[in-house]
Order: sequence, then structure tokens, then C-alpha cells
Amino acid sequence: MNEITKDTKTYHRFSVAPMMEWTDRHCRHFHRLLTKESLLYTEMVVAQAIMKGDVKKLLGYNQSEHPVCQQIGGSEPELLAQAAKVVEEFGYDEINLNVGCPSKRVRSGSFGACLMYEPELVGDCLQAMREAVKIPVTIKHRIAVDSQDPYEILFPFVEYIASRGTDVFVVHARKAILAGLTPKENRDIPPLNYEIVRELKAAFPHLTIVLNGGLNTIEQSKREMGNLDGVMLGRAAYKYPHILGEVDKEFFGKDYIISAEDAYQQFRPYVEEQLSKKVPLHAMTKHLLGLFNGYKGARVFRRMLGEDANKKGAGLEIYDDAFAHIIEGGFNKTNLVEA
Repeated sequence: MNEITKDTKTYHRFSVAPMMEWTDRHCRHFHRLLTKESLLYTEMVVAQAIMKGDVKKLLGYNQSEHPVCQQIGGSEPELLAQAAKVVEEFGYDEINLNVGCPSKRVRSGSFGACLMYEPELVGDCLQAMREAVKIPVTIKHRIAVDSQDPYEILFPFVEYIASRGTDVFVVHARKAILAGLTPKENRDIPPLNYEIVRELKAAFPHLTIVLNGGLNTIEQSKREMGNLDGVMLGRAAYKYPHILGEVDKEFFGKDYIISAEDAYQQFRPYVEEQLSKKVPLHAMTKHLLGLFNGYKGARVFRRMLGEDANKKGAGLEIYDDAFAHIIEGGFNKTNLVEA
């Protein structure tokens, strides 16, 4: 177990959300160069895949990523417990159960947001995992699903899950509409309700409550955090990763800001190493496209890392040439997009 797991309230002050096809090991390694203190989440991996799939490919990560949390999907307590043991053996700092994803594929497997209809089963799943491992086991969930009234559902749900031993709740402050909305629409259409999450914290001050959903800037995240224990940033952290460079100062009281330029240069040895292992350049550079949004030369930078890096045989020279266009712009930010 990594030493940092001793104080989960500290690293939960800021985290980068689990995002399918986005927060892979290359993305997390790069994000760690921008923020040393935040908790990073993996993509969700289904418990069954962990037990029957290529576990090294599914769970492999770089030691630099700590603290890092593996998110798991599933609804079978025994299977989840077995998968949790494997995750712990890989050295992850935490395990998170997905009770928030609204996709049809997840619903067909009877897990994700639809589990909010079955709090006892959720409690069984979390308890089984917690009893199987020594690292923290947490939950990420919505405020309600479909026609449920959040004020009638959320508080009893959290109270029950807490009574079963869970003490860290990452709350996506929207309902999940399982019938009628796509996963993408579920990220935007159901209205946000940050206030109910703050009320949840007031009702259960002994629990660690983390706010997720609709947070777009560092400033907004600090403002909305209020009495909560932390915030989780999703798409904004991915699309405009430069904002993560401010996190350690703004949320953890450090005396530094990590620049986009420094992170890009520090990522270069990793890119070189991965290329030597036959990892395609695009697998890494696709996570950097928004890094210099608003800088002079950013358009050419995006084209080179998004298109040229995808060509057969693309190598480190493209990585360097793309950065050269930013250097030529003198790092002057023009109409910098707030993330």
C-alpha cells in the first residue's frame, strides 16, 4: 500500500475523474506531471474482465501515478471481492465502485447507476471488497435515477451504505436518466444540484463527501467545494489539462504552479521510452491536444499531435516539432479558453 493512502481526506481534496477511453495510463502519467498531489482515477474496468482478461494490460500503470484509484464495475459481491484482491496486489491506493454510469452496456450488466435501485446489493458489494483488501474502498454515484426524488433517495442511500462501512462518497450532482437519455446527454441535460451535496455533508459530517459534475474551472471548483471534502474534475481536466498545473497550489497549499511547457518537456522521456516499446505516438499525444489551447501556434500543435502523430512510423521528431510551434509563439496566450 502506498504511504499516501494513510490520509484519504487529503488527496480527495482534488481528483481527476475516471473517464472511459480517456484516463488511461498515458493520460494519468501526463496528469501527474501537472499535479503531484491529486488523486488520479483509472478508466472503469469490469470485475469479470479483471478475473478473466489480460490483467497486466487492464491494470498496468506507472509507479509515478500514485496516488491512483482503480474504478471497478460490477454487481456480484464475491466476484468484486476477488477482483479487488487483484487490484490491491497491483499496488493501487484505492478502489472505487461505479454506481453512476448510465450507459446501456453497463445497465445490461446490472451495474452502474441502476444499482441505486438496490442499496442493499451495493452495500453487499462494498462490504465484500472492503473485507477482502486493506486499501480504501469507495463509491461514486448519482443523486438519484429516473423518477426518484433526490431528497427522498439520496440521504437514506448514503446513510445505509455508510452503515455498512463505507466512508468516502463521490457524488455526481445530477440524476441519471436511464430511459430516454444517452450517456452523453446524461452528462449535460439533468440539472446540477450542488446544494443537495452540501446538505448531504452537513447531514453526515463524519463522512468524506466529494463533489463531481459540471465543474469547469479551478475557480469554480474552489467556490462550489464549500463545506465539502473535495472536488472531482472530469472533462475540463482532460480537454484543458494545463489547468491542473494550478491544483497543488490552490487545493493543497503548495508554493508552486506547474506550467504546461514544463509538463510537456518532462513528458518527453516517457514518450521516448514508450516508443521504444512499440507504443504508437498517437496513443500518448492524443491526451495533450488541449494543453496549449489559446497559445499562439496551438492550431498547428493540435494538427501535428492529432494527425501527424497517427501516421505510420510517427516518432519523437513530431513531438518535438509540435512543441517548436509553441516556442515560436513565445508562449503568448491569446484568448485563453477557461477550462
